[in-house]
Parts: sequence; structure tokens; C-alpha cells
Amino acid sequence: MAHQHLHFKDNIAVEHTHGKQMRVSIALIGTLAGGTLLINSGIAKLIYGSGSFNAEFFAMAGAILLGAPIVLHAIKSLIKKEMHMDELVALAIIAAFATQKYVTAGIVASFMLLSELIETRTALGARASIESLIKLTPTKANLIDSDGSEREVKVSSLKPGDCIRARPGDNISADGEVVKGLSSVNEATITGESLPVDKVPGMQVFAGTNNLTGVLDITVTKAGKDTTLGKVQSLIIQAEQTKIPIMRIIDRYVKWYTPTILMVAGIVLFFTRDIDRAITILVVSCPCALILATPTAMVAAISASARLGILIKNVADLEIAGKMTAMVIDKTGTVTTGRLYVTKLTPAEGVEPADLLAVAASAEQMSKHPAARALHEVAKEANLSLPATDNFRETPGKGVTAVVDSATIYVGRDTFLKENNVDISNVSDPALHEEQGFSTLYVAKDSRCMGWIGLQDKTRPEAREAIKELLDIGIKRITMLTGDRNEVASRVAAELNCTDFKAHCLPQDKLAIVEQIKKDGHTVVVVGDGINDAPALAAGDLGIAMGAAGSDVAINSASIVLMSDDLRRLPFLVQLSRKTTKVITQNLGFGILFVILGDTAGAAGWLPAVYAAALHFAGSLIVIFNSARLVRYGEELDHEL
Repeated sequence: MAHQHLHFKDNIAVEHTHGKQMRVSIALIGTLAGGTLLINSGIAKLIYGSGSFNAEFFAMAGAILLGAPIVLHAIKSLIKKEMHMDELVALAIIAAFATQKYVTAGIVASFMLLSELIETRTALGARASIESLIKLTPTKANLIDSDGSEREVKVSSLKPGDCIRARPGDNISADGEVVKGLSSVNEATITGESLPVDKVPGMQVFAGTNNLTGVLDITVTKAGKDTTLGKVQSLIIQAEQTKIPIMRIIDRYVKWYTPTILMVAGIVLFFTRDIDRAITILVVSCPCALILATPTAMVAAISASARLGILIKNVADLEIAGKMTAMVIDKTGTVTTGRLYVTKLTPAEGVEPADLLAVAASAEQMSKHPAARALHEVAKEANLSLPATDNFRETPGKGVTAVVDSATIYVGRDTFLKENNVDISNVSDPALHEEQGFSTLYVAKDSRCMGWIGLQDKTRPEAREAIKELLDIGIKRITMLTGDRNEVASRVAAELNCTDFKAHCLPQDKLAIVEQIKKDGHTVVVVGDGINDAPALAAGDLGIAMGAAGSDVAINSASIVLMSDDLRRLPFLVQLSRKTTKVITQNLGFGILFVILGDTAGAAGWLPAVYAAALHFAGSLIVIFNSARLVRYGEELDHEL
């Protein structure tokens, strides 16, 4: 039922968008028809004279057709006890109509309608990339039954454990694990990565991503609203419904604005006895530029960030990102890959490095430990053939024992080998290299130590570049936290040029450090993988979880979610925040100045109502197009990130 409910909601969302577009089209036809009647009125004046019935009739019909939607909307708002800015324009149209200034009423209404149409159309355009997410998940899926037969079913009926098939060109129907097939998958809709990812059995795939080359059989792990795409959709909808402090201020004072403007218009009318001036003030004071200033910029910014796989839960968090002065960043899985790599082979005298690696990798074949995976990968790259293993036994936290080619092999810590009566004095002491951050595995064949293997968790290639860019754009402090030992932390922090670091950190230690940095007067952003960093993420002024594709914990624990592991999105996020704040400030400044100058000109009699409507229309366009620049912000990074 949950899946059906989500699918039903998605259909409503799509229908709602289509409904909006239909209403825009109908309103445009009505505006064109009313405009045509006004033009006919002007032609009739030229032919029959200014006071002729034909000219007046066409002008009145055009004014009614154009003004009715605005007046009706204002009446509905008043009945619902909702205060909007349309009331001012509605009063201006009624006043012009009552004084038989039909052409003025019609022109004012036509400019207002055109302004609203362009606002709506621009908002629809800015949201296009966001609302397309709803359409990404197909409505049908190819389900493979237990007998191997294939049938088409509704996506809403899928459940975890089902096996589905995705052919080349298909959008994948649910989150799952590949059980059969090889293919490349475009995951840009989820992670923001422009390059396709090769998928083999055992790898994870996400709903809404596009299968490009091969056929994949996938075991469903999550379906419907539980998929990563489902969570992304709900986050974006949540973000669009939130408000930043500037927007809340405007909402708070709107109920005072309309009465104030009515009072100003009344005073001007009382002293000048000129209804045209009062109408002009009502038209100019409809603050569409002010109202549009923030929402248009925020929708555009959310669209730009979503394109690069940055999900913002609350638009107020985007404002905080631009104000941050300190960043606390987790090491393992955030600035490092979270995987071990073989970086040093130290064989004993008379032992070849290839033999040392082959023996260790053979013994570790049955283990799922990260160190075992690192040994398998490097042995595969070296094209080493690994003999079969017998009597495999793993001692958690210590090492493994196995029989390879009739010889007993021990791989593990030095203490593990000593417990098994292996003398390791014939090899150099790896403690001499600890400052390089090695994790060490000793390897012994029967009772003889063959040497040791050094493994390291490598830093992400883009991490150094990202941190340099953050420092360049004014972040004063970047602190790296890790539960690893001091030598490893020191090496990684030095590689990345972090300003400081702290090793041997437990979750409660990370929390205390974040609190202390906040006490020092910094606006702190915490970046982590969202799993063991949840307390610190919650403690910062802003929490950013990265590599969150498929991770429920990451999506739920942070304010902003990076769907990929690319740290270069962090400086982009800061710059987007600052750019958005700058655009909002420009819009608000322009809107306030427009109202003040317009009212002054109207009160002085320098600005007729018809010209006021045209200027109002132009003012709204300036704000919209200024905000629309943000939609394409960072577009040049699409292929770089």
C-alpha cells in the first residue's frame, strides 16, 4: 500500500504540473483576447472618434476580460482571510473602471497578467529539472519469476527480494543489487556524476538511473518511496516548502503593507483630487519584485544544486553554508577512500616480493576483511595465480591461518605470529615506518617469517584540491577528526593541508570538539559519512553527509546531503550560497527602490497609471531574470566534478 500511495502521489504531482501549464495557456489566451479588444478600441477611436460607442465598448469589454481574473482572485483571498498584494491592483482596476477609464483599467490589468504569466512560466522552467525526478522511475518493471519466466508488472507492486530485469535504455525501477549481467549505468540523476559507472554482479544500483549497454538482473532491496530516488524527491519537495528568514520577515509585515499603501493613496487623492495619481500609487506599490526576490532565487539555487547531486533539506541551511568560517571533517570515508591499499612490501632476506604477496593473498582468499580485499586486488593487478586454500581459520582482530600447497601460512599482527611460535626478528621493524601511517600484516610460512606488508587508506584524489579551494574562499579553520592513531592522522592532515587535526577521537570526543569550535565564535559546518558521525553532524551549525547514495542514515542525519563522494562539491556549495544571498539582496534592494521611486513619481503626477503598469511589468522581469541566472550556476562544473 505504501508503494501504491507514493505512486499515486507522484501521479498527482505530475498532473498538478500539467494543470498549472494548462492554466497558464488558458490565461495567455485570455490575455491575448483582451489585448486584441483594447487594440480594436484604439482603431475604433481613429475611425469613429474618441467618444464613439464602438471605441468605448471594445475598451470596456477588454477591461472586463483582463481585469476580472485579478479582481476575482483578490475577492477569493479576502474571503479566505489571506492577505496578498493583488488587492492593490484590483482596487486600481476597479477605480479606473468606475471612473470610465476603461483603457487604463485594461492596460494595467494586461501588464499585471503578463507579469504573472511570465513569473509562473519562469518558475515552472526553474523547477523542470526538479520535477523531472518524479518521472524518472518507470511505471512498469520486468519481473523475473522463480521459474525464470519474465512478466511486466507495475512498479508499485515491487517488494524487496523480487528479481527484475533492466535492458539497455531502461530506467531502473528500484534500488537493488546486480545478480547477473554486465553494463554501464548513468547515475547522474542520483549522484550528479556525469560519467557512467560500470556495474558487475554484487554492485548496487539505484531507482531512476539509466541502464546504458547491457542486460542486468537485479534483486530488489528497496522499492517505491523507500528508494534513494524516493527520498531525494521528498527532500526536494520539503526544501521548496521551507522558508529562509528573509521570506518569513516579508510574510510578517505583509498585513501592514496594504493598509499603509491605501492610506498613502488616500492622502494623495485627498490633497490632489486626482484619481489617476491614486491609481498609479496602487499599481506601483504592488510589490511583485519584493515578493519574487527570494523564492525565485531559492528555487533556482535548489535546481542548480540538485543538478550536481547536492540535496538541501531546508533552504535556510543554504544561507548558513555561505556564512561558515570553520569546517570539521571526518577522515575515514570522507577525505580518505575508506578502503585499504597495499603500499609497501618488505620481504625477508632471500624472499621475492611476488612470493610474499602470493602467499599472503592465497591465505586470505576466504576472508572478507578489508585487508584481504586489498591483497586480492593487488595480486590480481600483478597477474599472480593463487593456489587453493585448505583448513582456513580466521581469528577476529588478529589474523588468519590456512594451508597452502601443504605449508601452514600465518597472516596477521606481530602478536598473532608470536602466539603461533613464529620468530619475526629476521625482518625490519615496521614501527620505524609508523609515521607514514602503515597498517602492517606479517606473513609466515610454517615457522619462518617471510616479511611484512604495509597497507594504507589513501586520501581521495580530489580532497586536497577541495580543501585548498575552501581555504582560498575564506574558510579560516579546517579540522580533521579521526579515531585512527596519531601517525596516520598526521600524515593525512599534512597531505591535505588541514589547519589542525585530532586523533583517537570517539564519537563523544568529536561532539565536544565541535562544541568548542562553536564557543570560539565560529560558524561550524561538520562533514561526515553520516554513520558514526551523527552526533557531530547534529551539533554543528550545519551538517553535511557525503556519499549518501543509498545510505538511509546519511540522508536522515544531516541538513545537506551530497549524493557522491566528490569533496569538490563543498566549495561549490559555499559559493552557490554566497551567490544566492547576493542575488536575493540585489532583488530586494531593487524592489524597495522601485516602490519608493514609483510612489514618489506617482504622487507628483509624473507617472501615468498606464506607464506605471508597464514599469511594474518590467520590474518583475528584471527580478525574475536576475534570479534565473542561478539555474545555470556551476554548469561548467558538470563535467569536471
